[in-house]
Amino acid sequence: AAEPENALGKRTFANVCSMCHAAGVAGAPKPGDKADWGPRIAQGKGTLYKHALEGFNGNKGAMPARGGSTLPDDAIKAAVDYMVAKSQ
Repeated sequence: AAEPENALGKRTFANVCSMCHAAGVAGAPKPGDKADWGPRIAQGKGTLYKHALEGFNGNKGAMPARGGSTLPDDAIKAAVDYMVAKSQ
């Protein structure tokens, strides 16, 4: 059976993350771009969560902490899960 849709992640992505990630603003990897996401996914979910929650300056661009929002950890992690699932 298919996994139930990650509704919290989808909603969080639509409301906050998509502002940069949908268009690739400031080097943000777009969901579904396997080449861009591959090396990031290879670092593991723990690293992806840390970068999304705390912010990160990478070679390609910058990720502001929580995407510049005040969302709780579970919403941020759900959005990471949503983007990763679209990009594997």
